[in-house]
Amino acid sequence: MAKTILILNGPNLNLLGRREPDIYGHDTLDDIKALCDREAERLGLTADFRQSNHEGELIDWIQEAMDGFGAVILNAGGYTHTSIAIHDALKALPCPVFEVHLSDPEQREPFRHFSFVGLVARQSFTGMGAKGYVQALEAAARLL
Repeated sequence: MAKTILILNGPNLNLLGRREPDIYGHDTLDDIKALCDREAERLGLTADFRQSNHEGELIDWIQEAMDGFGAVILNAGGYTHTSIAIHDALKALPCPVFEVHLSDPEQREPFRHFSFVGLVARQSFTGMGAKGYVQALEAAARLL
């Protein structure tokens, strides 16, 4: 299972394609999942792609990554800027963590400029739309 990458998506990402497409683009979460599945296969990896609007569920999934996942790619959505609990769960992982954001938080409201996820992420991919997930998968593949 070491070649399986856990790709987690936080709150409101289930609304992609309908929610503020001028900021987040027109890709749906299903489109991004299909892209990740294709790219993971190309890289010899498997993508385990999930989304939740619930912080506790995301933390439970992060804790699952303690046992056998090769890396975690996380787009924590709004929890990026608020969740010390997600930060703490990520710190406990033995595998690398990569942060993804479709938009560039640094170019948005000031409250989005700080990332609890970024404090523990090996690398962050921001402002590239869905291509950020591809970049994160490629970074994970290089480490594995």
